[in-house]
Amino acid sequence: MDITEIKKELQKINQQKERKSAKKVDFDKIFWKPPVGKKVIRVVPYKDNPNNPFVKAYFYYGIGNKVMISPITFDEKDPIQNFTKKLRETNEKENWSLANKLSPKLRIFAPVIVRGEEDKGVRWWQFGKTVYTDFLSMADDEDIGDYTDIQEGRDFTIDTIGPELTGTQYNKSSIRPKTKTTPLSDNEDQINKWLDNQPEPLEGYTRFTFEEMKENLQKWLTPEEDDEEDVEESVKESEVKTHNPNPLEKKKDPQKEFNDLFD
Repeated sequence: MDITEIKKELQKINQQKERKSAKKVDFDKIFWKPPVGKKVIRVVPYKDNPNNPFVKAYFYYGIGNKVMISPITFDEKDPIQNFTKKLRETNEKENWSLANKLSPKLRIFAPVIVRGEEDKGVRWWQFGKTVYTDFLSMADDEDIGDYTDIQEGRDFTIDTIGPELTGTQYNKSSIRPKTKTTPLSDNEDQINKWLDNQPEPLEGYTRFTFEEMKENLQKWLTPEEDDEEDVEESVKESEVKTHNPNPLEKKKDPQKEFNDLFD
């Protein structure tokens, strides 16, 4: 019996127990999602980094049952990214296509006060690269400048349209700065409260271990199906090209071939 492996399994079970017993996070208190229509917000300085209000994170969607935050967000090794790197080294078209599907998606978080909902305090708005680029461009515009300034910053109007206009299943938001500069609030105590009491932007996301992410990836690549037709179809969709020319041909040790890509 390998005691080291036993300890690893015990640690994994204990971690799962801790997650199940962990206190549930109230996402409505941490995050804000713009509804369809117009809303006015103010981006406020981030308490942990007053010089930059934006927090970048990378996520995997659709691999496993839950959204997984990539370890590269925390400057740690990511097994899925290691896997995609190996795929691209094969120079096979199908492997490159799979690698692109497995690439983590960049999301940006900004601490905001929603006008008309000031009583809810600072919440985090999550958006993509387009809105992020717009925010950066406006900060670089000398006519706009530091819109997070407490006394001479700017509010933003958020215009959001629904799926019936975007042609997708998602809403789409755009931003417009107000022409006049305004203070964050006329109440100094309120300002200090907003600056000091901010939720952490990533506390609502479970951080999976290296091995857990590796297992989720393997299950996604080789799902267990009830009938042979489904098995064949799933293999065609997720097969990683190796030296075996036939993806449906039984391999001597598929677990070893999968693990070799991580070495």
